[in-house]
Amino acid sequence: MKKYDIIIVGAGASGVFASYELTKLGTKAKVLMIDKGTNLAGRVCPITAGLVPNCVRCNPCHIMNGYGGAGSLSDGKYNITTEFGGDLHRYVGREKAIDLMEYVDSVLVGMGGSEAKLYSTASSDLKTIALQNDLHLLDAKVRHLGTDRNIKILQQIFDFTKDYVEMHFGTTVTDVEKIDDGFRVAAASGKDEEVFECTDLLLASGRSGSAWLSEVAGKFGIRQKSNRVDIGVRIELPAEVFKHITDEVYESKIVYKTDKYNDLVRTFCMNPYGEVVTENTNGIITVNGHSYADPALHTKNTNFALLVSNKFTEPFNGSNEYGESIARLSNMLGGGVLMQRFGDLVKGRRSSPKRMEKCFTIPTLKATPGDMSLVMPKRQLDNIIEMIYALDKIAPGTANEDTLLYGVEVKFYNSEIEVDENLETKIRGLYALGDASGVTHSLSQASASGIYVARRLAERYK
Repeated sequence: MKKYDIIIVGAGASGVFASYELTKLGTKAKVLMIDKGTNLAGRVCPITAGLVPNCVRCNPCHIMNGYGGAGSLSDGKYNITTEFGGDLHRYVGREKAIDLMEYVDSVLVGMGGSEAKLYSTASSDLKTIALQNDLHLLDAKVRHLGTDRNIKILQQIFDFTKDYVEMHFGTTVTDVEKIDDGFRVAAASGKDEEVFECTDLLLASGRSGSAWLSEVAGKFGIRQKSNRVDIGVRIELPAEVFKHITDEVYESKIVYKTDKYNDLVRTFCMNPYGEVVTENTNGIITVNGHSYADPALHTKNTNFALLVSNKFTEPFNGSNEYGESIARLSNMLGGGVLMQRFGDLVKGRRSSPKRMEKCFTIPTLKATPGDMSLVMPKRQLDNIIEMIYALDKIAPGTANEDTLLYGVEVKFYNSEIEVDENLETKIRGLYALGDASGVTHSLSQASASGIYVARRLAERYK
């Protein structure tokens, strides 16, 4: 049985930056990081590699798991803000949260991200134009690294930490036990199982590890608060439609309150000249998007998500299960991802292969032409249609007939784990950080939480 001072479960944004900071601070701690995915070199999606046309449900999904987590192969977009992306500021303070995110940005720049421009919406004319059309642009600074550059930066961080942090990939944590002076962690790699012991345990399993983390919290009697689920579609249209916006601010987080239901709809993860991709979350195929820094890899399209937030009242507390059921229905009807022209949707007709042949917008993802109204609940679909017409006022062409909708896109939020101002649970030495904790929902805030906890632990292991 191997003993460590610190074990990090999960090599996503929070785990990676915790390992970076512990290495940089030169602590005496013996550290192990475990992830069920592979190292960066092994994270090859069969679709993007051109080996298969559709998702084959790799287990684990290389897009969602492995060194760098879901963020490493998902565009590398870091938003420095407390207006969205999580609630880290509620635990560490708003000023401290921004400082931590600024520090994460400085690390990324130092590791090869200096050529990536830092955009800001703070003094943008777009905010005025949006308000004039009852749309609300949220304040943020954003640095877009691009999937290609982001992988190179993560490789630099890996090389920096590999001699200090022991890393086990292709390894799934199966059990966690509390012992007198720490924790006992059981992990399986293929048919082999190992047992490790540690004093401090960092649970950083990301969104794909939400069910597992919930089980661990339940086992230790740690309170959990059910969170929301965001359900929507990914929009794809010619890049020229949003060029005046993306050239100025790159990532525009726009919120709209619908007239019909008074619900909030927001844009999310805007990818100029990007492509639509699939994700496999616990066997459910959903959509996402990314773009590259290298102009040679640019497409002629821009994509972004339109998401409707769903919060439920008692007695229902299965928000993620609700989102999964809608995604499964889409998978059932489309054999994976469904796609529909906006013109067909508002006319109440299915987008057939024949109709798609006449579509001027060339899809970047091979998906099944179909009918979103057979999958999406009416309320969410009505909200999305209303939002598209609202966006058309500031980006004319958004409501064109050949604008494409891919579905469904679901953003699952982990139940919020009860932690204190140090992100430590009521079990001494057990920390929950990153998106796994439900406290953060973005690359910047997840990374910042890893830095924050690492600094606290570094004081103990000087």
